Amino acid sequence: MRRPGTANRILAGIVAVVGVVAFVAAVTTGRQDSALLFVGLPVLLAVVLVLLPGRTTHGRVFTTTTVVLLLAAVAFHEGAICVVLAAPLVYLVVHLTTMLVQAVRRANRPYVLLPVPLLLLSGIEGTSPSLRVAPDQVVEVSRVVAMTPAEVYGRLSAGPHPTALRSVPLRLLGMPTPELVAGDGLDPGDRWLFHYPGSTHGPGGHTVAEVSGRTADRIDFTIVQDNAITARWFRWEHASIAWQPVHNGQTRVTLRMQFRRGLDPSWYFGPLQDGLMHEGGGHLLDMLALR
Repeated sequence: MRRPGTANRILAGIVAVVGVVAFVAAVTTGRQDSALLFVGLPVLLAVVLVLLPGRTTHGRVFTTTTVVLLLAAVAFHEGAICVVLAAPLVYLVVHLTTMLVQAVRRANRPYVLLPVPLLLLSGIEGTSPSLRVAPDQVVEVSRVVAMTPAEVYGRLSAGPHPTALRSVPLRLLGMPTPELVAGDGLDPGDRWLFHYPGSTHGPGGHTVAEVSGRTADRIDFTIVQDNAITARWFRWEHASIAWQPVHNGQTRVTLRMQFRRGLDPSWYFGPLQDGLMHEGGGHLLDMLALR
């Protein structure tokens, strides 16, 4: 393999300094959940690794990226959840950047690098509130249960209770679930509390939902407090449960949840969190014994 010249080393050093400054800025400003960490820094990392000597460029990129992901897990106390969720995005970004830089070095065609600035530009998403894209999301979970509407109302009146997690994706990720659930009633002002245990991710905390409205076939909840461990990735804003009879004594129950996504970029974490929240909504219906 051709040894990089002095110009390559200088350029790699400049890019590395920019990466360090961006890393420090992300941590000190509390923007370590922004696209700067998951897109911007991987682009800079890939450029540095391509310009420096080594045995296999993509192998060197893969190894170093893996080390950086593991270090980030320790530094930010994200644990396995964020490492697993963010890893595909980070690997995609660094290897795509590697391919583009290698193409320039082989063919001497600088225009091939045009996508790199676009990747860096997308890496600023989430670094400030004004640079977020559609952080508010809505998920609906619908389930037909072998109960009458009156029986469904009775289950809801009893409130939720801790139950075993059935969702395979959430179990594989080790997603935290409430260890203590308290509260019942469906009158305006009644509250349900979900307390999460502390772990290596950090303190547990809790989420408190208050009944804000009730009709003959719908209950609305406002989230009055949310300092649970899950607030690291999303924050609850509003929820509702509606039900309607279908046939043969069965009832369709629909849980609608509004939340604010905590991770960027939106094009990656938006659909991902949408899917995971759908699984979480199913678990909430399980806690209400609506199976």
